[in-house]
Amino acid sequence: MNVRGQLNQEQIAWRAAQDIEDGQYVNLGIGFPEKVAAYTVKGREPIFHTENGVLGFGRAPAKGEEDWDLINAGKKAITLKPGAAFFDHATSFAMIRGGHLDVAILGALQVASNGDLANWRVGSKGVPAVGGAMDLVNGAKRVAVLTDHVARDGAPKLVERCTFPLTGVGCVTRIYTSLAVIDVDIPAARFVLREKLPHLSMDDLQFVTGAKLHVEGEVGNLEVPELS
Repeated sequence: MNVRGQLNQEQIAWRAAQDIEDGQYVNLGIGFPEKVAAYTVKGREPIFHTENGVLGFGRAPAKGEEDWDLINAGKKAITLKPGAAFFDHATSFAMIRGGHLDVAILGALQVASNGDLANWRVGSKGVPAVGGAMDLVNGAKRVAVLTDHVARDGAPKLVERCTFPLTGVGCVTRIYTSLAVIDVDIPAARFVLREKLPHLSMDDLQFVTGAKLHVEGEVGNLEVPELS
């Protein structure tokens, strides 16, 4: 199903940034989630962490102003905020495994209604190893996912059960998609709809979701600025 008026990646990242609180320690996953750093809410100062050993980085530098000695885990150029720190991989993962991160924001291939996450391999295709994501989803206090609501072939990415190899079990608590904001009630193994695009009907949203969407109270309008 081709749903009109979907959010782009910048808009999804903007919406996710609105839920990051002042002073939280946040890891941004490689790729799409890296965009969240550009949309920090004014008056809040989250502290961004990257697995390759930086704490306290900021948004990407302007084109032509990159310092390629300063990169994140996805090899993208970053800027540094006052007080930023550098350290080795062992220390970086000690922070993750020790439960010192408040939020991990990751991409997804599939998210199941019980909070399981698959984000590293599609059958025989994909990167050869799960990498640091498995540590992040187990070490962070909260795990959020940014994703298109459906895959390129139209298949739902929010499902009853993941069919791809898992990154983590029962770990995702909130999903920001191109159509909606959805919480994961892990004990009850269900998706709870919090916000949806105003022009999208519940029936249309359910049609492109591979598991039942539950509603608790009023569903808010998913409204974001024009970004590209």
